[in-house]
Amino acid sequence: MPTFTAPQRFASLSGLLLAATALPASANGTGDDAASALTPQWSFANVSVNYLDWSDGTQQRTASNAAKGDFFYLELEGGVGFDWGEFYGFYDFENPQNDTLEDDTRDNRRAAGKVTSHIYLGDTPFSLYFHVYDFRDYGFDSEEQDRIVGFGYRHTFGNGLWVKPFLGKAWVDSDANAYSGENGYMLGWVLGYDFQAFGENFSLSNWHEQTFDRDDDYLQQNYVNGPAGSTGTNGAVALWWHPIDEITTGVQYRYSNNKLGTADHYQNAMIYTLKYNFL
Repeated sequence: MPTFTAPQRFASLSGLLLAATALPASANGTGDDAASALTPQWSFANVSVNYLDWSDGTQQRTASNAAKGDFFYLELEGGVGFDWGEFYGFYDFENPQNDTLEDDTRDNRRAAGKVTSHIYLGDTPFSLYFHVYDFRDYGFDSEEQDRIVGFGYRHTFGNGLWVKPFLGKAWVDSDANAYSGENGYMLGWVLGYDFQAFGENFSLSNWHEQTFDRDDDYLQQNYVNGPAGSTGTNGAVALWWHPIDEITTGVQYRYSNNKLGTADHYQNAMIYTLKYNFL
């Protein structure tokens, strides 16, 4: 798996999307077939303001182990689906106000971006799965990019619940400790369910990532008080309210273990979100 220099990292997020989107056009030629291949079956986009509130227990457990603090973040999120594949992505800018520096005057702004895709394998529910996650901590001048390549699956149950699991090989490129290379595997899923209650529209969602068989050097070098365990857990469960088409608000339960720089400690938070849906 190739490595990326720092200026290339965010470019790789958009590059993955653009390259995959271009494939059907070159395969089908020009004209009606190409136009049809690039016609979305569905799409959405929103911008949101979010507040992440770590639990008191998490803040105590991580005080000397990649300490966690509450923060605001802005997010741009969107997705699009074609008859041959689908894409999802977001970009987060944490602590945009930057009105409080760390005790040592270090910048506390951070940024994270993610792109995932399912490229359908014909008319089957299976897909090729690609996943790129990029995180930057400007105060520590550190960057990390995770890349997953594997297989996915899609299914919608009769009651409307949909689920998209995946399993893939993982690579990591970390500037913080100059570690780059294979980093085990990731098993995960996203799922969602829409429902009505009290005359209002609601939905439930969950994203979950389970990393395992991670590299010993990575676990030693990239965790405070490492090494961390070889298995890491990361995810969130959310309840969303959709009062009107343009507005979504919700609360998320955020959870992780052996992730986010903290070894051997469970971390949990509540995220409060207000979205403006412009697509």
